[in-house]
Amino acid sequence: MESKELKAIALQYAKANELNDFIAYGSVAAAIETIDGNVYTGVSIDTACSMGFCAEHGAVAEMLKHGENKIKRVVAVTEDGNAVPPCGRCRELMTQLAQENESAIVEVENEVYVNLGSLMPYDWKKGMNRKW
Repeated sequence: MESKELKAIALQYAKANELNDFIAYGSVAAAIETIDGNVYTGVSIDTACSMGFCAEHGAVAEMLKHGENKIKRVVAVTEDGNAVPPCGRCRELMTQLAQENESAIVEVENEVYVNLGSLMPYDWKKGMNRKW
């Protein structure tokens, strides 16, 4: 799958909505392509008391629900179609799923791609002699 196709999938879900005075969702949507070629999506949830989560977390949950954990490519977009980089919490989550995910391609801004590992230059897991 091309990066632009994955971004178009995410963009379908990037629609800001206010559920009520306390919760808004969908201002950011993410799409993850796994190494098996499947695509999983998620949307952000923003709450008045900071209990929400990022779109990438929603996509990861969907991916795990289907028994997958290895990421080939990931993108998060705002409703205006601009790519945004994953936050530190999302970077950490995705790298903890599988060591191979460090090679996953991430669109960090429009048409700028890096591998996930480059976003984690001082990754604490590397010093732990951890078996994946």
